[in-house]
Amino acid sequence: MTERLKAALFDLDGVVFDTEPQYTVFWGGECRRYHPDHPGLEHEIKGSTLTQIYDRWFSGPLAAEQPAITARLDAFEAQMKFDYIDGFEALIADLHANGVKTAVVTSSNQPKMESVYRAQPGFRCLFDAILTSEDFEYSKPHPDCYLKAAARFGVAPGECIVFEDSFNGLKSGRAAGMKVVGVATTNSREAIAPLSDIQLSDYTATDYQQLIDLL
Repeated sequence: MTERLKAALFDLDGVVFDTEPQYTVFWGGECRRYHPDHPGLEHEIKGSTLTQIYDRWFSGPLAAEQPAITARLDAFEAQMKFDYIDGFEALIADLHANGVKTAVVTSSNQPKMESVYRAQPGFRCLFDAILTSEDFEYSKPHPDCYLKAAARFGVAPGECIVFEDSFNGLKSGRAAGMKVVGVATTNSREAIAPLSDIQLSDYTATDYQQLIDLL
């Protein structure tokens, strides 16, 4: 091992929280409302930011609908359940015990994070930094967000491990020059394997020792 693990960087939805099935319900309703001729669209847009979804599927004549969709999304997120993926809190404790910094690196915005903080009052105590969409110039799959997280801690990309579930997120971690753990909550292990160094279903069998072996 030439470099030491100094930072573990986590996406939020589908990586920290098991929220993706809930978003599938929300976007399923919106897609059926506006794109009834495109069944299953809610699965195609998984892992995209809201801006990317709007630009691709709700622009042009549908651009005027964006404020209404955003209002419905904000209301939906305000009542969402934010349950940790199995083993996550134990992994965070193990990382901290071994001197590893932890950060959330998410495309979610501050209003969404306020919903998270209300649902999980201890959430912020689990992380040394929380970076949201307001902190980034470019969205995933651009590496900007993960490079900014490494800079926040003053560590090199080779000293970081990224945890991601979406294709855009996995590509972002790879583009940043970091080792990538694929979490198979949104896509299958087989689908994310080409973009990740190891694949997990949850964190129940994951610890600091397993992660430093990746470096």
